[in-house]
Amino acid sequence: MDLNDEGRLRNVFWADARSRAACKEFGDVVTFDTTYLLNKHHMPFAPFVGVNHHGQSILLGCGLISREDTKSFSWLFETWRTCMGCAPNAIITDQCMAMKNAIENVFPDTRHRWCIWHIMKKLPEKLNGYEAHEKISCSMRKAVYDSLTIEQFEDAWDGFIKKYELQSNTWLEGMYLERKRWVPAYVKDVFWAGMSSTQRSEGMNAYFDGYVHAKTTLKQFVEQYENALGDKVESEHEEDAKSWRSYIPLITDCELEKQFQSAYTNKKFKEFHKEFIGKLGCSFEEKKEGEFEIREWVSYGEEKKKKQVPFTVTFDNETNEAHCNCRLFEYRGMVCKHQLMVWQPKLHGTLNVAKYDDTCYATKYGTRRKHLPIFPNFMPHRNKLEPLYAFFSKFTKLIKWSSLHGSINYCG
Repeated sequence: MDLNDEGRLRNVFWADARSRAACKEFGDVVTFDTTYLLNKHHMPFAPFVGVNHHGQSILLGCGLISREDTKSFSWLFETWRTCMGCAPNAIITDQCMAMKNAIENVFPDTRHRWCIWHIMKKLPEKLNGYEAHEKISCSMRKAVYDSLTIEQFEDAWDGFIKKYELQSNTWLEGMYLERKRWVPAYVKDVFWAGMSSTQRSEGMNAYFDGYVHAKTTLKQFVEQYENALGDKVESEHEEDAKSWRSYIPLITDCELEKQFQSAYTNKKFKEFHKEFIGKLGCSFEEKKEGEFEIREWVSYGEEKKKKQVPFTVTFDNETNEAHCNCRLFEYRGMVCKHQLMVWQPKLHGTLNVAKYDDTCYATKYGTRRKHLPIFPNFMPHRNKLEPLYAFFSKFTKLIKWSSLHGSINYCG
């Protein structure tokens, strides 16, 4: 708990054993969002959310805060870091400046990314005043989503800014100055577990909708919180069991496909299948020793027109490592169809998938091996939760007392 100088409650954070265990395995990338207002005090519910090897959202701790300011966020981030033992490698938030300042102070070495979905959602509002707003929006989307390299983005951005004379648009200027926080070409060098938005945090908020409502007291919330997490843990265990007892059928006799089938969880193997099948729409040519050009047919526009897009894959004959400039492996931990196009003929259809160690994100976030300890008594029972009930009983009294004395200004 965070108390002010007069002993009145300001903020609270908690994480259970399951969240701490999950964070050790899957705490590399975290999304953080405070758009969900909880209970009659309208306190923002602030969950730290990650993703596991089944592609499921997992809760890595959460808090309730009285103010959405730099001081409150700094306290919450410092408390989370102390509880978990380390800072995340990467974090995704909205464009809140208070969060940005707190992250820079508390997580100075953490890569901070803004939610691209929230930014692109603002295009109609920010560009509606221009006669050619639809064309401007289309050009901006192409610059953002179709640029594989920083150079391509810079050229495309500069091109539509000059073409439509947008040099005086302060919003676009601000977005360009902060481009390293949200433009894919600038952030794909970092592992993001396939996430580019805070929608997993919002999804976790929505998950609690079935358990809490506007009149939920804090004591009731902790009871429902445990019920909700218990159901979520059960769902995780079901996915673990499915991945151990069943396999998604192979579509070829290729040894490479067999190896990924045996190594990956069912969820990740489905992702692999998309890339594996996607090879059918690709052709490749060796430009020089160790460098290949992969040309892929892709659909674009509302009419789903087709065009060929070139990708560059480099291959190291000594280590058998292949790197593609689409950087799917770097930011998602999934081998891309372009790498597979090179690997299959080079390695005669085989690849030692098991050689990856625990520091490799592809292994950490994709393989079948059991990652988390099972807590047989995790499902909520009153006797197990007595210390927590006692804590929140005291917490509720502090909230009520502080509210009556006007010591807390709640954000609506």
